[in-house]
Amino acid sequence: MSLLTRTAGATADDLTPASRGPKESILSRGAALLVMGVFTLYFLVPIWWLFIASTKDRGDLLTTNALWFADWNFFANVADLFAYNDGIYLRWLLNSLAYAGLGALLATVFAGMAGYALAKYRFRGREVYFNVVLGGVLVPATALALPLFLLFSQVNMTNTFWAVLLPSIVSPFGVYLSRIYASASVPDELIEAGRIDGAGEVRTFFTVSARLMMPALITVFLFQFVSIWNNFFLPLIMLRSQELFPVTYGLYAWNTQLNQIPELRTYVLVGSFLSIVPLIVAFLLLQRFWRNGLGTGSVK
Repeated sequence: MSLLTRTAGATADDLTPASRGPKESILSRGAALLVMGVFTLYFLVPIWWLFIASTKDRGDLLTTNALWFADWNFFANVADLFAYNDGIYLRWLLNSLAYAGLGALLATVFAGMAGYALAKYRFRGREVYFNVVLGGVLVPATALALPLFLLFSQVNMTNTFWAVLLPSIVSPFGVYLSRIYASASVPDELIEAGRIDGAGEVRTFFTVSARLMMPALITVFLFQFVSIWNNFFLPLIMLRSQELFPVTYGLYAWNTQLNQIPELRTYVLVGSFLSIVPLIVAFLLLQRFWRNGLGTGSVK
C-alpha cells in the first residue's frame, strides 16, 4: 500500500510544467493577438467607412469625419438608390444573384460529381484528366476572358445572360477539392453496399456520397459564389446592355460618370455597401452546415 502511495506521489511530482508540454509565453500570445488585431482592422475599417458613408448625404460626405456619423440618411439614400433610373440597381442586384447563385450551384454539382468520379472510379487516363484539371487551377480567369469572348461571338451569344453564366459553372479548384475530400471521406465499402442494394451510380452519389462530401461541397459553393459575385472582367467584355449588368459592373459604370452626374457618388457608396450584404448572408447561412458536416465527419 505504501509502495502504491509513493508511486502515485512520484508520478504527481514528475508532472512538472516542462513535462506537460511547451508553455505558451505571454510575449508570443501578445504578438499573436497584435497581428490578429491589425488584420482585423485592415479588413473591417473599409467596411465601417463604407457603412458610415452610406448614412450621409452628399453635402456631409466630404465635410465630416470619414469614420463617424453625421446626419442619418441611410434609409433615404437606399430609397433614392432603388428609385434612380427606374430601379436599375435592383435589376443589377437580381442579375448578380442569378449569376452567382445558379452558377455556384451548377458548378458545385458538376465539380462534386467530377471529383467523386476521379476519386472512386478506375479508368484509363484518370491521372491525365486530373493533371489537366490542376493545370486549369493555375490559369488566371482574366487569361481566358478573351478566348471566351471570341467563342461566344462565333455563336452570337455575347451580350446575353448565358455569356456570363456558362463560363461560371466550371470550377477546376472545385474538382480538385472534391476529389481530395471524396478520397478521404467516402468509404469504398459504402459504395459497394449501395450497389448491392440495387442503387445506381447517380443515386448512390446523391443519396450517400454527397452527404459525406457536404463540407467540401459547401466550400466549393462559397468559393464559387464569391468568385462569380465579384467577377468584373468577364461581364465587362461580354455585356453591353445595362439590363444584363451584374451589380459590380453596374456600379463601375456609374463610377465612370461621377464628373457628369455628381449625385451618383452617394448611389455608388450605398450600392457598394448593399452589394456585400448577400455575401455575408450566404456565409452566415452556410457556415452552420459547413461546421456540422465537419463535426459529423470527424465523429464517423
